[in-house]
Amino acid sequence: MANVANAKKKIKQINKVTLAHQQLKSTYKNAIKNTDKAILAGDKEAAEKYLKAAIKSLDNAKSKGLIHKNKADREKSRLTIKVNNMEVK
Repeated sequence: MANVANAKKKIKQINKVTLAHQQLKSTYKNAIKNTDKAILAGDKEAAEKYLKAAIKSLDNAKSKGLIHKNKADREKSRLTIKVNNMEVK
């Protein structure tokens, strides 16, 4: 455990940032999973809705430096291709 005041403060700051990053990470992962579930279910409207949310959360994570730019772009591209190739039922 830290003994110096600024080290104690730094531990609090790190914990706060870590929690924020965990929330952002789970948000974009859940958005991707929801989009994939809608694609498997064959629901194009829901898939498009979830795709929009996934793109927003991926861009947010990318801007915060949580994930690499190319990873975010790759995920968005793959999801968009999957949704566009769906057949409307």
